[in-house]
Amino acid sequence: MKTGTIPLDTLSGGLDLYRTLESGQSYLWRRSDGEMYSGAPAPDEWYSTVADGTVVRVRLSADALEWESTADAEPVVRRLLRLDDDLEMIVAAAPDDPLLAEAYEAHRGMRLVEDPPFGCLISFICSAQMRVGRIHTMVSTLAREYGDAIEFDGETYHAFPTPAQLAAATEADLRELGLGYRAPYVVRTAELVADGEADPAEARDLEYESAREYLKRFVGVGDKVADCVLLFSLEFDQAVPLDTWLKSAIEDYYPDCDRGSYGATSRAIREELGGEYAGYAQTYIFHHLRTGE
Repeated sequence: MKTGTIPLDTLSGGLDLYRTLESGQSYLWRRSDGEMYSGAPAPDEWYSTVADGTVVRVRLSADALEWESTADAEPVVRRLLRLDDDLEMIVAAAPDDPLLAEAYEAHRGMRLVEDPPFGCLISFICSAQMRVGRIHTMVSTLAREYGDAIEFDGETYHAFPTPAQLAAATEADLRELGLGYRAPYVVRTAELVADGEADPAEARDLEYESAREYLKRFVGVGDKVADCVLLFSLEFDQAVPLDTWLKSAIEDYYPDCDRGSYGATSRAIREELGGEYAGYAQTYIFHHLRTGE
């Protein structure tokens, strides 16, 4: 086993691991007590995921982020948790906005994640009309049923399935696992990627709005899901997914940004929230409004 630590005082803006991993950005991590997305932090528990076939576990100590893996995982941990983002600069560059200032103050250290594109895409296809805890259960079930089982430190972990593994499922299989009407979307999207017809990672090299349009070729992906994938997987930090919470925020706090269509409203709220890092602002506002913290 390889282990290491990353001192918190080397991370600009620090790190709140609980909020980073349980704020609705990622459904590809598990918590060692099995209570992820329960609404209660558990500082002593490990979070785990499988990246490139390797199990990675992380948790916070008083002054560092600890990690364990079968390989030198520090570069992977830094990428998945975006530890090199200059949070202090991002917060300082935010527009003068009372709601955003309140959210940044309340949730200091929350970072964006960078999930693997395919797992992120399927996660947010599953997210339609679902609470975060239910989405996490659904994605965990897909990993358990179709992903590779990996033994590490006496425990079994499951990787998120590859496109080929998930394409082998049938719509009926996935309905039995509780995916409901999302089942055919997941199967067809997995088939598109497995067959080489499209790959969500290819959107990374496009301009923002072109990247959003590219992702909409996948079955079950509209503007909002595409923006989630861009923001939480492909580092389009300007993306602002217009979900229920953001639409409520626009109605209550930014009514002038409601332009009657997703595209126009998206452009207006991105500008309102600071442009380049509007996605960071969105994530803080989303978590702040959803949790009421």
